[in-house]
Amino acid sequence: MARTERTIRPPEWLLKGLRPQPAPIPWASVARASVALSAPLAVGLATGHTTYGALVSMGALSGVIGDTADAYRMRFLNIAIPQLFGAAGILLGTQVYGHGWLAVAALTLIALLSGMISSIGAIASVSGLLLLLNSVVGAGLPLPGPWWKAPLLLTLGGAVVLALTLLGWPFRRGVPERTAVAATYRALADLLETAGTPDYDDKRQAVTAALNQAYDLVLARRTREHGRAPVLVRLLAQLNVVIPIAEAAPAAHQRAQRLGPLDPAIPAAVRHLADAVEEGRTTTPTLDLPPPTTPAERAVDHALRHAATVVHQAEPDPHNIDDRLGRPAALRIRARRTLRDVLLTEASWRYGLRLALCIGLAQSLVSLIDVPRSYWVALTVTFVLKPDFGSVFSRAVMRALGTAAGLVTAAAVLAEVPRGWWDIPVMIALAALIPAFSAKGYAFQTAAITPVILLLSDLLNRQGFGLVLPRLWDSLIGCAIALIAGYLLWPESWRSRIGDRLADAVDDTAHYVARAFDSTWDPGERVRARRRIYRDLSAVRSEFQRALTEPPPTGARAAAWWPLVVAVERIVDATTAARVRVIHGAPPPAPVEITDIAQQLHDLAQGIRATDGALVNVRAQLEGDEHGVLAPLRQEVRAARAVTTQP
Repeated sequence: MARTERTIRPPEWLLKGLRPQPAPIPWASVARASVALSAPLAVGLATGHTTYGALVSMGALSGVIGDTADAYRMRFLNIAIPQLFGAAGILLGTQVYGHGWLAVAALTLIALLSGMISSIGAIASVSGLLLLLNSVVGAGLPLPGPWWKAPLLLTLGGAVVLALTLLGWPFRRGVPERTAVAATYRALADLLETAGTPDYDDKRQAVTAALNQAYDLVLARRTREHGRAPVLVRLLAQLNVVIPIAEAAPAAHQRAQRLGPLDPAIPAAVRHLADAVEEGRTTTPTLDLPPPTTPAERAVDHALRHAATVVHQAEPDPHNIDDRLGRPAALRIRARRTLRDVLLTEASWRYGLRLALCIGLAQSLVSLIDVPRSYWVALTVTFVLKPDFGSVFSRAVMRALGTAAGLVTAAAVLAEVPRGWWDIPVMIALAALIPAFSAKGYAFQTAAITPVILLLSDLLNRQGFGLVLPRLWDSLIGCAIALIAGYLLWPESWRSRIGDRLADAVDDTAHYVARAFDSTWDPGERVRARRRIYRDLSAVRSEFQRALTEPPPTGARAAAWWPLVVAVERIVDATTAARVRVIHGAPPPAPVEITDIAQQLHDLAQGIRATDGALVNVRAQLEGDEHGVLAPLRQEVRAARAVTTQP
C-alpha cells in the first residue's frame, strides 16, 4: 500500500515574518550608525569614563533607530524631538530607581501617556517609545549622578547622530524632494508599461506610495518656507502635472486590455521626464509619441505633452499653480486639531490602557520575583506593543526569535572578546547591522539591536557572559505578558478594527462616483478626493497586512476579505478612466446609471458596517449599456459584490 508523505510546513504568518523583505542596504545609514555608536565608546575609553561613553552610545542608538525619514528637515525632527522625550524619560526613571511599588506606579502612568502619544503620528510614536524605554532603563539601572548627567549624556548621543546626518545638508539640500518627485514619474512609467497585464494592480500601489511620499516631502519643506520659493514652485508644478498622467493610466489600462500594450515610446517618454526632474534640466522637450486614435490614447498624449512643458519650464508662473498642499497656516491648524482629536479618541485611550496594563504587570512581576536586571522585561513589552510595528501576536513571536538569534551573537562577543579597546571594532560591526537589518523585517531588526544593547549593558554593569541567559528569559516573560495581557485580553472586533475603515472608503468611493461626471465639481477638489480615497485604502491595506500575519481566525478572515480592498481600488480606477474617456470624446453616461452604481456602493458600505467579519449580501444586478463608458465600472462593482457574497 502506498504511503502518503506529509510535509510539515510552518504556518504562513510565521514564514511571512521570517522572510526578509527585499530592500537595498542603506550604506550611508550603515556608516553613520557605526561611527555614532563606536566613537563615544572610544572617547570614553580614552578618557577613563567608559560608563559615560556607553550612555552616549545608548542615546546614539535611539537616534539611529529614529532616523527613518528622507528630507533633511523631517530627519531633524525625527531625531531631535524624540531625544527630548527620551531625556525626560531617563530623568523620570532615575527619580524612582530602587523605590519598589512607587516605580511600578510611575512607569504605569508613563506607559499610559506614552501609548496615547504614540497614536498621534510617526514622530510622536518614536517619541512615546523613547519616553517609556528610557523611563524603564532609568528605573532599572544604576546610572551615574547627579540627576542631570544621564539625560545629558543620552541627549548628547542623539546629537551625535543628528550632526552626522546633517553633514550632507549643505550639499544635498532639496535632493530628497527632487528625487521623490522623479521617483513618482518612474513609478508611472512602470504603470503604463504594465497596462493591460496582471502586474498593473501592483504597479498602481507603487504609484500611490510614490505620490504620497513625494507630496509628504514637499509638504514638510513647504511648511517651513516663507513665500513662494522658486525651487518649491517648480517642484510643486512638476508634481502636480503627474496627476493627469495618473488619471489617464486607468483608461490606458482598459484600452490595453482590448487592443494590446501601449507603444513603448510612452513609458520611455515618462522616464525621460523623470531624468529631467532629477537632473534639473530645462531644455526644450522633444517627445516622439505615436498619434493617438482612442479617447484613452488622447488622454495619455495630452497629459504627457502638458507634463513635458511644465517639467522643462525654467520658471513656472507662481500665481498659476494649483497648490494642492494648502497653506502652511492651515496645516498648523489641522495639526492642532489632530492632536486634540487623537488624545480624546477611544483608540488612543485603548492603546494607552493596554500598554499601561502590560507595563504595570511586568514591573509588578519583577518586584515580587527576584529577576536580575528586570528592566529587560518591560523593554520587551514596549517593543512588542509598539503600535506601528505590526501585529502584536506576530511581533511577540518575532521578538522572541529575533532575541534568541541576537543572543547567540552576544554570547560569542561576551564570551570571547575581552572588554576594552576590542569593544570598538566589535561595536563598529554590530552597529552597522542595525540599519542594514531593520529594512529586512522586525525579527531581523531585533536580532541586530539585541547584541548592541547587551554589550552596552555589560559596559554599565560588568556582568559579562552572565547577561545572556537572563536576557533570554526576560524576553520570553515580556513576550508572554504582551501576548496575554496585550493581545488575548483585548479582543477587537473585525468591524471596529478594519470593517468600519473599509466601509468609509467604500462610501467615499460612492460619493466620488456620484460626482465624477459633474462638470461643476472643482478639479482640485476632485483630485484631492481621489487621492484621499487611495490614502485611506492604503491605510486599510496596511491593517490587512497586519491581520494576515495573525493566526486563525483573524488571518483567515483577512485573507477572505483582501480581494474586496483590491476591488474597491479598481472601482476608483474605473471611475477615473470613464471620466477621462468622456473628456476626450466618449459619449457621457446616463445620470440614472451613475446614481444606480453609487447607491450600490452605499449599500455595500452599509452591509460591511452591519457585520463583524461575515461576508455580506448586496442587492440585485446592475443594469445599463454594456457597451457604454460605464461598462468596466459596473464590471468592477459586480466583482466587489462577488467577493462579499461568496459562500
